[in-house]
Amino acid sequence: MSGDISDLGREELAKVSKDFSDTSQIIVPYNRLLELYGELIELQQMIDESKDQSLKALALDERQTALEDIATTERQIINGLLPKDQAESGGAILEIRAGTGGDEASLFSGELLRMYERHSQLRGWKFNTISSLEEGDRVKEATVEVSGRGVFGALMFESGVHRVQRVPATETQGRIHTSTVTVAVLPQATDVHIEVRESDLRIDVFRASGKGGQHVNTTDSAVRITHLPTGLAVENQQERSQLRNKEKAMQILRARLYDMERQKLDKERRASRNRLIGTGDRSEKCRTYNFAQNRVTDHRINLSLYDMEGIMAGASLQHIIDQLRIQHDLDELADMS
Repeated sequence: MSGDISDLGREELAKVSKDFSDTSQIIVPYNRLLELYGELIELQQMIDESKDQSLKALALDERQTALEDIATTERQIINGLLPKDQAESGGAILEIRAGTGGDEASLFSGELLRMYERHSQLRGWKFNTISSLEEGDRVKEATVEVSGRGVFGALMFESGVHRVQRVPATETQGRIHTSTVTVAVLPQATDVHIEVRESDLRIDVFRASGKGGQHVNTTDSAVRITHLPTGLAVENQQERSQLRNKEKAMQILRARLYDMERQKLDKERRASRNRLIGTGDRSEKCRTYNFAQNRVTDHRINLSLYDMEGIMAGASLQHIIDQLRIQHDLDELADMS
């Protein structure tokens, strides 16, 4: 029979199935939303008209539950309407560097690194160090691979300048110092995402320095890879093996190239809607950690939490991430209109 689903080829059938699935992500929660609004109207009538205080109290509790369910369902509809970014479902490369503030910046850089590690453990993600330059608790810079489902989609909002305000341990007069740490979160790239031609690369090897003992200092195990078309350069000397250092350097290079391409496409898309919101501009003033006030403020959404211990332990960080995601999705939805 003409037009029968059995006449469709494998690719066409897969497309129909995907379209149906995508549509269901909007229709199902939309129908549920209508039901919830109906329940809310009935509950409000009960609250307004009932003279039984116990019944009214029960209706008030149920109304609060209905309002929470409505908010959750609306979020599901928004998620269904937004275009999917493949990168957000995968892993991420996390780069942390101490900025202004000397030793205090390096100390806080180490604390942020441990915060992200604890948060990753709570989320069931793998947290593997690619390279680091550290001394005790001080971390001048570190690059970490975070693997798991939805890692980049969650951590992408951490990019930017993180500012710490506190009295350093070495401060004898109790004065509060301000230091900064920069965080960059890149999508974990694969060969499927981006192709890097061998002819576009210049690979230099050199003698490593720092930790590792005599072997590190007497062999050309360190590797620097330069992507000639863009001028991007990445080096790694964490491993004893030149091959392993090359693999890790390539991993970081792919991630940076992939992120450049994503940002370029995103910029073009927003410009076409006459609503250019540069990622770097939004992230310049990212977050302040004020230890004296037990306060963490995310300046992008004007959110302040008075739970320094919970955030640095990685658990309460989730609340900030959730609020940033909500604002991001609302911005994306506004761009589509």
